[in-house]
Amino acid sequence: MKNTFGNSISYTLFGESHGEEIGIIIDGLAPGVEIDEEYIKLQLMRRRPHGKISTARQEKDEYRIVSGVFEGKSTGTPICILIPNTSKKSGDYSSLAEIPRPGHADFAAECKYHGFQDYRGGGHFSGRLTAPIVAAGAIAQSVLKKKGIYIGTHIKSIAGKKDRDFSCLEDDIKALSESIFPVLCEASEEIMREEAEKAALDGDSVGGILECAVIGMPGGIGEPWFDSVESILSHALFSIPAVKGVEFGAGFGFSEMRGSEANDAFETDGEKIYTKTNNNGGINGGITNGMPIIFRLAIKPTPSIFKEQESVNMKTKENASLKIEGRHDPCIVHRAAPVVDAVVAMVLCDLLAGRFGTDFLS
Repeated sequence: MKNTFGNSISYTLFGESHGEEIGIIIDGLAPGVEIDEEYIKLQLMRRRPHGKISTARQEKDEYRIVSGVFEGKSTGTPICILIPNTSKKSGDYSSLAEIPRPGHADFAAECKYHGFQDYRGGGHFSGRLTAPIVAAGAIAQSVLKKKGIYIGTHIKSIAGKKDRDFSCLEDDIKALSESIFPVLCEASEEIMREEAEKAALDGDSVGGILECAVIGMPGGIGEPWFDSVESILSHALFSIPAVKGVEFGAGFGFSEMRGSEANDAFETDGEKIYTKTNNNGGINGGITNGMPIIFRLAIKPTPSIFKEQESVNMKTKENASLKIEGRHDPCIVHRAAPVVDAVVAMVLCDLLAGRFGTDFLS
């Protein structure tokens, strides 16, 4: 089993959706890093369900830091964050011991863990485990801010209904930093929510696209082949539940361009070198070039829907129908945005520590 990510700074995730607690261990963070507990609370609040298009499961996420922090600062030893699960209805999942939900990890988990997995609420595969990721990522984001590096993610679309594109990145990222439904155009929120509510009334769900921007990242970070910035970010981002696609810069749009259009021409102000466009999303040859890192993620529709679906009984090997119960989100796109911010911050802290040493972040 591999539940640890990172080299210079590593993160180990543990727990199950309906277990006593879930948590994460941060190992390798330099001593002397200020731990802003109010900022951690803010980011956890952004991830929690809000309104009609979210699950009715309400967890307060009253986290505890049980090691690695003394008098408000990191000690340099492993930081352990625990978050209790207080709102569980495990009986809603009794049928899943034998009949897997289409689109979920239930059957794949059966193949890997031979029936010993905790299936309640999706167990270790549940989006519930993004809560400790957000807590750890909030620490990483605080560290990056002190280095002048900022991350912002907006909902580019839900069910095909679109938000405006990034324009002034510094202002846009600032506006997104505390948003519960992170869009850049206020009018987009109502339209997107309506689409999600329509799906919910039909017992269905919708997906969407998130777009993330990072400003302030220095050039020269990353490796040219297997540890390229795109490789490592994609590795971590695909670990977020429901992420099924990642593209950097122009992404698949490159397939419709000529080289003369795709290439980012250089210019200078006499001191710093820039690119006139940013089709490559701030990365060339797997290495940051000092321009904003831009990428998008495809978030699939929530697989837990209330329509009757075809499945199988894993014990009897007979075909079966399934109509799930429980509390589920008809759309998780908005809740995934702070998770993306967190994961990106965790990756960038690890990359910076690997390039400049762990004390660089203290």
